[in-house]
Amino acid sequence: MKRILFATSLILTATVPSAAQDRPGEWRYIGGDAGHTRYSPLEQINKDNFEELEQAWVFRGDNYGPTVDYLFRSTPIYIDGMLYTVAGRRRTVIAIDPATGETIWTYREPHTTRYERGMRNNYGKGVAYAEVDGRGVIFTSSPGFFLHALDAKTGLPLPNWGTPVPLPGFSQTGVVDLLPDLVRDWDPWLTSGYTYDPDRGIPRDLGNLSSSSPPIVVNGVVVVSNVHEQGYYQTRTENIPGDILGYDARTGKYLWKFHVIPRPGELGHETWENDAWKTTGDVSSWAPMSADPERGIVYIPTNPPTIDFYGGFRPGDNLFGTSLIALDVKTGKRVWHFQLVHHDIWNFDNPTAPLVMNVTVDGRPTPIVVQTTKQGWAFTFNRETGEPVWPIEEREVPQSDLPGEKLSPTQPFPTWPLAYDLQGLTEDDLIDYTPELRQEALDIVKHYKIGPIFNPPIQVDHPSGLRSFVSCPSGATNIHGPASADPEAGILFVSSRTGCRSENIVPGSVMDKPDDYMTTGKTLSDWVVANRGDFRGPQGLPIYKPPYSRITAIDMNTGEQLWQIPNGDTPDRIKNHPALEGVDLPNTGVTTSPVTLATASLLIHAEGSGGQPVLRAIDKKTGERLGVVDMPAQGQYGIMTYLHEGKQYIVVQIMSPTHPGSLVALRLPDDS
Repeated sequence: MKRILFATSLILTATVPSAAQDRPGEWRYIGGDAGHTRYSPLEQINKDNFEELEQAWVFRGDNYGPTVDYLFRSTPIYIDGMLYTVAGRRRTVIAIDPATGETIWTYREPHTTRYERGMRNNYGKGVAYAEVDGRGVIFTSSPGFFLHALDAKTGLPLPNWGTPVPLPGFSQTGVVDLLPDLVRDWDPWLTSGYTYDPDRGIPRDLGNLSSSSPPIVVNGVVVVSNVHEQGYYQTRTENIPGDILGYDARTGKYLWKFHVIPRPGELGHETWENDAWKTTGDVSSWAPMSADPERGIVYIPTNPPTIDFYGGFRPGDNLFGTSLIALDVKTGKRVWHFQLVHHDIWNFDNPTAPLVMNVTVDGRPTPIVVQTTKQGWAFTFNRETGEPVWPIEEREVPQSDLPGEKLSPTQPFPTWPLAYDLQGLTEDDLIDYTPELRQEALDIVKHYKIGPIFNPPIQVDHPSGLRSFVSCPSGATNIHGPASADPEAGILFVSSRTGCRSENIVPGSVMDKPDDYMTTGKTLSDWVVANRGDFRGPQGLPIYKPPYSRITAIDMNTGEQLWQIPNGDTPDRIKNHPALEGVDLPNTGVTTSPVTLATASLLIHAEGSGGQPVLRAIDKKTGERLGVVDMPAQGQYGIMTYLHEGKQYIVVQIMSPTHPGSLVALRLPDDS
């Protein structure tokens, strides 16, 4: 099997200024800048006055439709005196007064049948912005997979832009139906005999996809990604590839498409054996993208191909699944790529945007891009060439005995920076607060196949008699807690949560739901995931040692970990557990992903869903807590900041039964 770790086809030279540096009071991308560092140079709010913060306003996203488990992942952007975000399952675009939280204008896409089949409709992460002929424009991709361009001041569709959609309620301008461009050269569609229906979209026997993250606008090009149904729900092997699309920001004209599953003659085609490339789908970029505008490169983090935990129908390494891809934004051509997991069956998709920074490594100025991962690694590359900054070794990994499966014999292991969370599970990792709890944990793991990070799945009724396999981590860094960075100092702040999963692998016929409108494809997979497994710790406690979640600071000039702290404090359910009476517990942290924002003077931190409803100030150099303020509910996903009329605001996404899908804005008192 030919292994392609990375390759370069184009080298450009320049430096990349941060948008936050150009306009220090603004937050022009959902990640703060094109490099998604979630950093702001603002320091009106600092360690001396942090605890004086007070609530300025609360915005209720549930006013725009029902939420799912109070989920809200849209980070607002702030440009030219206005906040912009999305809310609700319909992903209504909203302009908000940054001083009061009042709604200025809204835009909602007309209802379509294909919207009802959208995956993760409530997971919209925000909008994109660009200036077109001197006019501010908001770009948004919808659950129905349309691209909209709206006047930033009025919310009206941009005139003379895009292609009319022949459906009731749609504007005749300011919109593009993305599906025809996605399938225009896709053989399963061309040979299907179907006539395209813009209301229903792609028939479900061919597949289905939607959007999750917003587009990113780079040098006049709107780059659009997409999302598929989670692989652990899929039962059939066919789906649509999540190709990346590029459009002219000025006109809405289609420019290019990058095939995430290579066609014959394209690089990586040989990594799909048995012609699986013809029908296998997914490989989308559901996490946000980032970019280096000066070099004209956009960075695409991808997820695995169709179906998690079994890939016997798609033998080979399966490029560009679970990869980081650098594309020339003008042409859509590959500059370089690196596959982070070969033949990924572990749900190790890249869940967060790559971070773009300039650092100095061994005395040399080095432009880098860092991809933090569910595996607990910070893969680090020269963002211009794709060369690993520190060695990444191909190491042998265990092989599968699941009938029909053919795993890669090796996987990439970064040698530096070191892993920042638990990888794999051994008896040494088990809870040991008391001898009794440790024995209970040992008794539990006897029934499971535990092992290293790339532990192969086993089917139910395995000859060993084991109940199922255990995969650790289940998602060290995940979408709930994207990393942030201080690009001035070259410090990366990684959020992670310790966790393991067990999955029951059963024949596809056991789980298939042919009448479910979300079921896609035609051919049943031999094996699929039955449900989330029942791997639990003793007496309701985590089975592994703490901390249960953490923030790790990594100096990306050297790759060294500067400090690591638990996320929050030991929760009451553990502190007051009867089995731990009299035990001197360390600070375990909470069992959720921390949420961070870096400013010139502070690391600002919320504990995430399940943590306390507080916001903390952290010393960036030491990890020491400097202050805490109360919030009306727990923070989640993203924090942003901006300067409006001389006042710095911090906006946190919050969630609770009383504040579903909400934003809270904090600022210093007027007399501060």
